Amino acid sequence: MTPLELLERWVSERASEEALHWLSEQRKALAESYSDRKFHIAFGMMPRRLGKSDLALSESELELAETARAGWNPRHWSIAEAARILLLIETDTRANEAFANRFKDLCKTADVAEAITLYRGLALYPEFQQLEPQAGEGLRTNIRTVFEAVAHENPFPREVFDQDRWNHMVLKALFVDSPLAPIDGLDERANPELARIMCDYAHERWAASRPVSPELWRCVGPFAEGAMLDDLARAYGSDNDNEARAAALALLAAGSSAADTVLATRPEIEQAARAGTYTWNDIAHALA
Repeated sequence: MTPLELLERWVSERASEEALHWLSEQRKALAESYSDRKFHIAFGMMPRRLGKSDLALSESELELAETARAGWNPRHWSIAEAARILLLIETDTRANEAFANRFKDLCKTADVAEAITLYRGLALYPEFQQLEPQAGEGLRTNIRTVFEAVAHENPFPREVFDQDRWNHMVLKALFVDSPLAPIDGLDERANPELARIMCDYAHERWAASRPVSPELWRCVGPFAEGAMLDDLARAYGSDNDNEARAAALALLAAGSSAADTVLATRPEIEQAARAGTYTWNDIAHALA
């Protein structure tokens, strides 16, 4: 099934009969005679007509989403969000302007809830690569939920962002106190420049006597050498269990004799890390 077919199926299985009748009427009206005005009215009315309940997808339905579109994870989508994205994609060929321009205009006038919906659907849209500039605008917001609509459980950044934009997004996540674990491709897109940026950020935090997110070291481990290993050694010696465990995982990822020497200074933590007793996801859950 295509993402569009799945969205239609999930909405039809979960929305009330009255809500589905209203949605059907809107879709029919737009199919017969599209206008931006009719679309905006229907788009804006979705939460009121369909409610704000979650889709509450089962694991098998999430597997269907992954099959339909690699990396697509609508785990936290609502019924209204699914219907909004369904309508937006469905009306693409009827609108009078390129999708990228249409999407940009929608984002300009969107309230917070609408912006979250629009950005969550990034990877499903036609010619989605052309939406990169607007996705970058979504990262600039100070509203954490909007930022996370771009950054979390979304394959778009992994597939489309260049290294500079990617690194900026990961750093911004730390600035807005957003977890790193839900970022799709966090390990795949790790790079030496990001590792350096993360260590610089850690030094700024330490200088200000402020805590450093243990997740930060996940981006450092594969490239840790020299001064970076010194930073990991400092974190590894922390009295904070999550910080020490995160440093241990990062030191394992470094895979060097120098990293092994640091690991050996705390045998119990080293043994647990090597045994897979805890993972980066476990650390993220502990921080939540």
